[in-house]
Amino acid sequence: MKILATDLDRTLLPNGKWEADAGAIELFNRLTEEQAIRVVYVTGRNLKLTQEAIREYGVRYPHVLIGDVGTTIRKYEQGDWHFDEKWTTHVEQASPKWNADRIREALFGVDGIREQESEHLNQFKQSYYVAHEKSDELLKQVDTLVKGKFDEVVIYSFDSVDNKGLLDILPNSATKQTALEYICEEFDTKKEKVAFCGDSGNDIFPLTAGFRGVLVRNADEQLVKNVKAAMDKNPDLKAYFATGDFKELNGYYTSGVIEGAYHYGLFSNTPE
Repeated sequence: MKILATDLDRTLLPNGKWEADAGAIELFNRLTEEQAIRVVYVTGRNLKLTQEAIREYGVRYPHVLIGDVGTTIRKYEQGDWHFDEKWTTHVEQASPKWNADRIREALFGVDGIREQESEHLNQFKQSYYVAHEKSDELLKQVDTLVKGKFDEVVIYSFDSVDNKGLLDILPNSATKQTALEYICEEFDTKKEKVAFCGDSGNDIFPLTAGFRGVLVRNADEQLVKNVKAAMDKNPDLKAYFATGDFKELNGYYTSGVIEGAYHYGLFSNTPE
């Protein structure tokens, strides 16, 4: 089974400041359909925002939606979404010390972070907006208050379009990486054969976890540096950096996803 997993915002979706290739989304939709690729969206978006993106940009429905930065999983079958309760049970058992309410209490009053709106939170996702200019100092403070107490992982990313820092605190068993690994096991596919495409800080884990990594041309500079550093430490890691010189595609967003998929042989023919 060929699986192509991709982040949405500024990876598959052309919603950044870089120029997008006209027709790239239609090409992605056609290639994945014609060549029977299992498509997995791995995104920080919740279900509502994902559906809005599908309508707005015309990207196809995925076979699987790993949403809310890995804390929820849904299958799309026969025109409807089916929530994966087994994933919820797995996370509860794998991260027994997790407690979003206690994390909220621990971080209450920290100057420079602000809790995100309720629709961006769930039982496994405690998220904040962060004053990016003070992010190093604030992340150290957060680390002091929560590290090792809640079976947690702290993930920071920077939204270069909206110019804001984003902080997600998740169970260590419920990230983009672990959720995608769970899907690989369910589909009986080795993760070394699965491509994952990303562009920003919260993609670092799956990009350095043994999947076939793809960084679109507009990927954050810090993410590129971090992935290359991880590759220096572990030569077995595979990551492809889209350059934009492939079949008249510029490498940004969807075009970079397509370029990376061809690089790893997920698509077998040449795009028209």
